[in-house]
Amino acid sequence: MNTHFVASLAAIIVSLSALLIARRWPAIKRLTDMGGDWVGALAPRLFALTTFIAGAILLFSGATPESAGRLGWLNTVLPLPIVEASAYFASIAGVGLIILARGLQRRLDAAYHLAVWLLAGGIVFALASALDIEQALDLSVMLVILVPSKRFFYRKSSIFEERFTPGWIAAIAVVLVGTAAIAAAHYGSAGLGTDVFWRFGFEAQGPRAQRALVLAAIVLVGFAGARLLRPAPHQPGVASKDDLATAVPILQASDRASAQLALLGDKTLMFNESRTAFIMYGVAGRSWVSLGDPVGPLKESVQLINEFITRCDQAGGWPVFYRVPPALLHLYLDYALAVVKLGEVARVSMSGFSLEGPQRRNLRRVWRKTVDDGCTFEMIAPADVDAMLPQLRPISDAWLHEKRAREKRFSLGRFDERFIRHSPIGVVRKNGAIVAFVTLWCAGQRAEVEVDLMRYTADAPAGIMRYALIEAMFWARDEGYAWFNLGAAPLSGIRASAVAPVWNQISLAVRGVGERYYNFEGLRAFKDWFYPEWEPVYLVSPGGTKRPVILANISSLISGGIGGVFRK
Repeated sequence: MNTHFVASLAAIIVSLSALLIARRWPAIKRLTDMGGDWVGALAPRLFALTTFIAGAILLFSGATPESAGRLGWLNTVLPLPIVEASAYFASIAGVGLIILARGLQRRLDAAYHLAVWLLAGGIVFALASALDIEQALDLSVMLVILVPSKRFFYRKSSIFEERFTPGWIAAIAVVLVGTAAIAAAHYGSAGLGTDVFWRFGFEAQGPRAQRALVLAAIVLVGFAGARLLRPAPHQPGVASKDDLATAVPILQASDRASAQLALLGDKTLMFNESRTAFIMYGVAGRSWVSLGDPVGPLKESVQLINEFITRCDQAGGWPVFYRVPPALLHLYLDYALAVVKLGEVARVSMSGFSLEGPQRRNLRRVWRKTVDDGCTFEMIAPADVDAMLPQLRPISDAWLHEKRAREKRFSLGRFDERFIRHSPIGVVRKNGAIVAFVTLWCAGQRAEVEVDLMRYTADAPAGIMRYALIEAMFWARDEGYAWFNLGAAPLSGIRASAVAPVWNQISLAVRGVGERYYNFEGLRAFKDWFYPEWEPVYLVSPGGTKRPVILANISSLISGGIGGVFRK
């Protein structure tokens, strides 16, 4: 490798580095203005670039003839097998480095250690295979810069679990094709081919380059096969019995009724050090999805958000906070996460709630008609729920069959006997037989009650759910609760405007096209019967092209797998 090539290579590295800095300059400036570590943000990308170039150097050098003088000197110092083996290992190290460059970009600890060893090996192989001093110096400079930079590489994820983008795959393919083209250009058909493949000797550089390239291709194919056959990525375990027991007093003090979803047992609970607050989350793909804000006191919530995002970053995951209210949005924005509106939650104030007045005359009419049909309402305390379950299970199963629906999970309750026995249940009877029921979540401090399951028989009177909710609200009011939460209306309250964000335009389009599959307008209209106050809920996550993937991951968590996304 001559000095002109070294100079050209240095120019390429400087140019690509400048291009990378220019491309990321807005983010760097924003991070600098916030007092962040812009060097830490940029360094892994620069190391990924230089490591990829180092791998290309080793491959291109192996396909380039060396001077007879240097090979002659090697002939007097090293035996032919060592020269041959060094050429092969140099090409294998080159392939390894262009693969590891992706891991360095992702800040993987294992990629850093392997890259250090391969750069060191590449120096030795460059000298032992062709006495390529210039190449060895290039690799030495890269190694000297990389070794003290361990702090930038802290993630424990496996390189086999990293997704190689089309751009990365194309870059690797270009290097391999370029290596083959360089070999063909230098050695021609006389120096390459099956008839000379097994020719050995110091002067047989073409066959040696050909064998090295074949070995490099085998390594690359082996890596691709190992990725395809790799086991499923590690999933954090769901909450243990001890975790759930620890969560109960925290839930009893929480003013958020939906925090009861922690007791479903299908999520991981991450507690703070003193175990006085927790985040409940699930993992799908690279998305680590926290259901709402942390549960617990505000001070502990701030620490938990930081710890959760840090843990996601160390694992190479994407931190996602699903269905969060406005209160803590400013905390998430400190981590440069994007915020988009998912919809609105309907909450009815229980202060003086009644059916009196012209505003609620329709509710009053439904309630009176249902009472005239012989229906009565009874609230079953949690201690008495077990005795009622044999009567409620058939109603739930029949309702699911009638609606051609499946039980959901994660952010929605389901008819799980261990779960629903924690909360009161409202049952509606007609002529003594149960025809409908609603399950309720009760927040601590009498803050709110939230309705979960609403199920009824096929022969239940029309308006039975409105009647059940009215009676449940009367109960919540009499028990001293401040609010009754009717749950969310997805894609509700999205502003339609020519200057609204792209997300709003997409959401409105989805709502319009999806109306035939999901009754967005009907659900909003049903909740509007109760004249609620509408509170926005948001998705906080990385934005851009990652958001569609994140939404698909969330759907798989709710539906119990990717297959469930396409079934009711």
